[in-house]
Amino acid sequence: MSSSARSVLFAAAGLAIVTAAASGCSQKSDAGSAAALRVAASDSACEVSKTEFPAGKVSIEVENKGSKATELYVLFPDGRIVAERENIGPGTKASIAAEIKAGDYEFACKPGMQGDGIRTKVKATGQGGGAERSPEVDAAVAAYRGYVLAQVEESLPAVKTFTDAVRAGDVEGAKQAFASSRRGWERTEPVAESFGDIDPKTDVREDGLEPGQNWTGWHRLEKSLWADNKIGDEEKALASRLDTDIAEWHKRVGTAEITPTSMANGAKELLDEVARNKVTGEEDRYSHTDLADFKANVEGAEKVYELLKPATAKNDPELAKTLDSRFAGLNTLLDKYRADKNGYDFTSYDKVGEAERKELSDGVNALAEPLSKLAAAAAK
Repeated sequence: MSSSARSVLFAAAGLAIVTAAASGCSQKSDAGSAAALRVAASDSACEVSKTEFPAGKVSIEVENKGSKATELYVLFPDGRIVAERENIGPGTKASIAAEIKAGDYEFACKPGMQGDGIRTKVKATGQGGGAERSPEVDAAVAAYRGYVLAQVEESLPAVKTFTDAVRAGDVEGAKQAFASSRRGWERTEPVAESFGDIDPKTDVREDGLEPGQNWTGWHRLEKSLWADNKIGDEEKALASRLDTDIAEWHKRVGTAEITPTSMANGAKELLDEVARNKVTGEEDRYSHTDLADFKANVEGAEKVYELLKPATAKNDPELAKTLDSRFAGLNTLLDKYRADKNGYDFTSYDKVGEAERKELSDGVNALAEPLSKLAAAAAK
């Protein structure tokens, strides 16, 4: 994915984040007495209505008054990302509800979704920022942490199979191992992205590079394998670099702070990732293995829903019924492109026509809308 899509929904400081559903509308937060902040973003400014506010529940309303699409990041002073909202179009609004502990932060608006952004320092004061959780939700968080760790553990040998083939100069073997090496990452991508510096090293596409950034990771190797059909010394070195970066992900993933709302927002972000990059064919543009990534994203989102379903069904049974139906419908669509019922050998995406892509896009959109309500329902 592009480096501008580093949404961090699992901040390593105990922050429960709820991101509103649609970029084009401003939704009412269920934060109750939340502190309300307004951000006016333009091509040259990032104006925050209050630079000091009570810690705890914070509702952030963003209006893009500029001529370019923008992003809003809430950052720690060291650059770690607390919360993020991307792709806010010119003339549109977006909403973020967050639970933020006391401390110093920066708001960064990124016109054109590039660079370090225009920054404004803010401070959360007092003792707020805690959140009570039900036993069902606590169990979901614990189970999800186990799921994430298992996905990382499974990724290590899968990535090594891929990188070993690259180092051996085995182009066909590397091609065969490429998609499966990405499965665990794609299932848990929002957690992986929470560390900020790992995703740009491993999963950035060429058009997502920042100025001066070296292109490394899966997609750099993908281009060599499919577009150039070659493996040289540079690619072999990049394979070893990928091993190192994935090992760093493994080392750090246990420190991610996982909350019910970050889980739910992560699920929605996985669907947004499908809509942005998989359905369009941009993600795996050389290998055309987009449907394997697509399926892994959906599986990761569905796992979150399954774990939060007991609380969701109790608090909003109609939403649970809708999500059951929409997940089933999207999985049925994806099954049309499987070579076998339970495998991950999918139709090459360049063979999927525009009508079929539209059908897949409609299925994603039908699921994304109710999924955006999961965080609020699970946290009631």
